[in-house]
Amino acid sequence: MRRILFLSCTIITLVSSAVATANISIQNSAVRALSSFKTFAQVQDYRRPIYSDFDVTVFVEGRPAAEYRTRGRIYIEAIQGAEYELEIRNPLPDRVAVALSVDGLNSIDARHTSPWNASKWVIEPYGTIRIGGWQMSSERARRFYFTTERDSYAAKLGQTANLGVISAVFYRERRRYPLPIIPPSISRRESDRTQSQSAPSESQARDRASKGAATRAPDDDYAATGIGRSVRNEVRWIDMDLEAQPAAEVSIRYEFYSALRRLGVVPRPPYSDPDPLRRREQSRGFSPEP
Repeated sequence: MRRILFLSCTIITLVSSAVATANISIQNSAVRALSSFKTFAQVQDYRRPIYSDFDVTVFVEGRPAAEYRTRGRIYIEAIQGAEYELEIRNPLPDRVAVALSVDGLNSIDARHTSPWNASKWVIEPYGTIRIGGWQMSSERARRFYFTTERDSYAAKLGQTANLGVISAVFYRERRRYPLPIIPPSISRRESDRTQSQSAPSESQARDRASKGAATRAPDDDYAATGIGRSVRNEVRWIDMDLEAQPAAEVSIRYEFYSALRRLGVVPRPPYSDPDPLRRREQSRGFSPEP
């Protein structure tokens, strides 16, 4: 059995029955999860057809970002200074838990772990939740916003090896009935203290070594996610039993427009930022005759 942590989200209109949202923190054979005091869901009758796929949509300043599917990945444009939210959909008739990371950091406790060992959000059957920031305690979160690598939350924590990526890994629930709840504190300080007291595993040591090798100085030309304004987001813990095998994984890469152009993700507009010498070679004294 796993102790699980449910987190609250912004309330929206429900299509049908209300569905709560949740977050889970996994430790060995037990999962800790946070239960939502508020509800954010788009729910249909359970008799409706199952959605064809798990889905993560980035909403920038309240609007869904355009997606570019190429190179076997999904790309979106990051707009510097803009706040964003992640809308996550569960297409199954079963409750699922989703490990959500931004720039390689868990959205709940800012740790870099495997998906199985990560803290997780819980989504009810056919439910949809929106995650708008880094969870800082049992009551507060800090908003996501696009910024430069140098200003990013990951740079402040000294973890810049995985910038520019949003990743969600989904796990099905084995048992669907409620279990006894013993809500512990989830303050960031206590979470960090617990982590520092535990001995690092061999995989953690390898991960730290690889991060050290890949880490470079932050760059202002590339996008990352900052830690923004504080908002209220109350949470509580529940118990939840998960299947060990992930049901799905969704990954989204984000870059500023200039970087998307250099990657060939979006076409270069004609006559945009031309080479100065080529521009001079095309100079004419008069416009052409009509």
